[in-house]
Amino acid sequence: RMCPLGWLAVASLCLGTLWAVPAKERRKGDKPRADLTLYENLDLDNYDLSLDNYGEILDLSNYEELYDYGDLVPKIEVGTLAPRPRDPQTLPELGETTAGTPKLQPPAPTPRQGLPCCQLCLCLGSSVYCDDAGLERLPALPAGTAFLYARFNRIGAVRAEKLKRIDLSSNSISWAHADAFRLLPSLQELLLPQNLLRALPELPRSIVRLDARGNRIASAGLRPEAFRDLKQLQFLHLSDNQLDFIPVPLPESLRSLHLQNNNIQTMHEDTFCDSQDLGQIRRALEDIRLDGNPINLSLFPNAFFCLPRLPTGRF
Repeated sequence: RMCPLGWLAVASLCLGTLWAVPAKERRKGDKPRADLTLYENLDLDNYDLSLDNYGEILDLSNYEELYDYGDLVPKIEVGTLAPRPRDPQTLPELGETTAGTPKLQPPAPTPRQGLPCCQLCLCLGSSVYCDDAGLERLPALPAGTAFLYARFNRIGAVRAEKLKRIDLSSNSISWAHADAFRLLPSLQELLLPQNLLRALPELPRSIVRLDARGNRIASAGLRPEAFRDLKQLQFLHLSDNQLDFIPVPLPESLRSLHLQNNNIQTMHEDTFCDSQDLGQIRRALEDIRLDGNPINLSLFPNAFFCLPRLPTGRF
């Protein structure tokens, strides 16, 4: 005979079985209807995925239409130059201003010739500066002018002016009036380098410095004994010309003689020193340049005995 406790255990086991069956059926009934529709159209009995029927199952030709990411990421164009317009004629011409604004025109050049000297040049006391002023001839200088600087112009001729110093460097001077400088009793410095002179005009006896480098002066363009009476001449620079010989006689006052880059081929023994006076000492003439000439100075050893320094040139 079974004890009461045994009957109680059997009854509990039966009740548990009866409650389990409805719970299982209830879980099956709760499954969503949408999940069942996913498999209704699939023929699982004939489903065979291979390389031959892969394209039939998944159509990749309209892949971009199925997945359009254009709305997700904005399109950004990156460049270094602005795009050119399609019609080049639509571009404004160079220098064209905006509508309604007149174009600025450069001022018309003012005629320089005929203006008062101090409107063309800079007048400071007794000095007149006309450098790079576009002059073709010298203007009338104001009274009391002693120093004239008219470099880097287009002056082609020179007439008389009562001055102490005239600087006409780098012009186009090809000739000078016969009395342009001779009648200037106060002229001390005449600077005519880098011009087109073929002959040297007569100079006043007051001249101290003459610079006519870089012209076209030949020996035939010098007057005979052109420098003998110039007792105050100290600096005579005639380099880069077309001289064939050293212009003699040279005044005793001369300190610097530059004749380099000419065509001097020979010289006299009395050019610098008196061959009859072996005790002569010419202390002032200490700067002589004859380099760049075809002359060989070693052929004239007796021509330099009175000089404090040998000339510069080829020995």
